Amino acid sequence: MSMTIELDGTVALVTGAGRGIGREIVLALAAAGADVAINDFAGEEACEEVARLVRELDRKAIVVMADVGDEEAVAAMVERIEQELGPLGIVVNNAGITRDNVVMLIDSADFDAVIRTHLRGTFLLSKAAARKMFRRRSGVIINMSSVVGRRGNAGQANYAAAKAGIIGLTKSLAKELGARGVRVNAIAPGYIDTAMTQALGDDVRAAIVEATPLRAIGTPGDVADAVVFLASDRARFLTGVVLPVDGGLGT
Repeated sequence: MSMTIELDGTVALVTGAGRGIGREIVLALAAAGADVAINDFAGEEACEEVARLVRELDRKAIVVMADVGDEEAVAAMVERIEQELGPLGIVVNNAGITRDNVVMLIDSADFDAVIRTHLRGTFLLSKAAARKMFRRRSGVIINMSSVVGRRGNAGQANYAAAKAGIIGLTKSLAKELGARGVRVNAIAPGYIDTAMTQALGDDVRAAIVEATPLRAIGTPGDVADAVVFLASDRARFLTGVVLPVDGGLGT
């Protein structure tokens, strides 16, 4: 049996898509045949470069700069995508920030900012997309959680709370939308080789590798492959799932 995954004719939206994991997700979805809306709150030039790469794959691409924590901006973004690309079939809630500090020192504004981008942003976009998908009785929402949301991490109480909240939100949405043919799943990456992890010291990276059963740090492509699978009919009977892409770190 062929394992080729085809998403031809599907319109996807990826948030936080200007670089790193989001960028790889966009390119993987486009390679599988999807047309893609590329969202980020900052770095429009980087988003336009990703859009150019999508068009080189003979797929349509638009850049939609919007703050995922702003309800009106999110609703307008979804409407624009549907007008310019067609019915939205795949949403990947990947936008995120970090404001790390130990809980005794973390600023309340930094706590709120992380919750706003990760958890509120995922809620608002899922809500806007679900209204469209619910009526059409089809669609896929994929939310980006983290191994940190499953097990916590010192110095990241805000991030851990947001990512854990995304897991609860995902499971609730799966129960609400499943009867209408809309699947909602989450991915919980471990440590992935991005600019953030590359900035860690060699001793920290070595400790991460040692703690990971597969003795490696993942790549953005590992996460992107999981997204394409969950977005496809190969995962047609999966909803409410939290898929760990972490080399066993969360085990």
